[in-house]
Amino acid sequence: MARKSETTSTRAKDAPARDKRNPDGTKKPGRIKQMVEVYKYTQEIDRTTAPLMLGALAIAILLGVLISWLVFNSPWYGIFIGVGFGVLAAMLILARKAERAAFARIKGQPGAALAAMQSIRRGWNVSEEPVQVDPRSQKMVFRAAGRAGIALVAEDETGPSMKLLEKERRSIRRVLQHEGVPIHQIIVGDGEGQVPLHKLPTHMTRMKRVLTKEESSQVNKRLAALHRSIRQSVPKGVDPMRARPNRKAMRGR
Repeated sequence: MARKSETTSTRAKDAPARDKRNPDGTKKPGRIKQMVEVYKYTQEIDRTTAPLMLGALAIAILLGVLISWLVFNSPWYGIFIGVGFGVLAAMLILARKAERAAFARIKGQPGAALAAMQSIRRGWNVSEEPVQVDPRSQKMVFRAAGRAGIALVAEDETGPSMKLLEKERRSIRRVLQHEGVPIHQIIVGDGEGQVPLHKLPTHMTRMKRVLTKEESSQVNKRLAALHRSIRQSVPKGVDPMRARPNRKAMRGR
């Protein structure tokens, strides 16, 4: 029993150490080191990050000194208050710039829209896989459901993408019939009427809510029953990009 309790206590002591390590056994970087790495990465992509952060810090200090001089007739209180608010403002700028830099890095890659949709914290139930795929062009359509209705997202305005959007819209209408659930078709891009990738989460979050929680739950259940997994619908060992029709069968031989 002594050995067992000793082993248990040893494991308990080693648990925090294991939590501080990556799955490969390497030590996780500290919070400050992570922030430094995020800053370096963001600054490489967006050179305005550092000037804006320094500007926010300087403005906060100046305002703090001015207010402190008018209220306390001394600038020292304002310096400390300004530094605190300035650092907070600089961190907010860094967070926003880092998010945009991450979107800029994946922009144009297949599945970038899904990554942006999955960054939405609440309000939408995002499908983990594309709901429609064109094997030839590799175009995909992604879906999310929430109290604002159903959002179908395509990554461009090409012909295959628009056909996939319409195909998915018809499939949803057949299942929901006359439920009156709005279906929003969103095109990701920088053109007129399109939504830039980095603005997609904000655009979806600001959509007007028209369904109750109960109605939204029922919609999610029906959509889950509508689609099988895309992976399950493709036979194992078959590459849709390399598949060729049997010409003899087509000629009736």
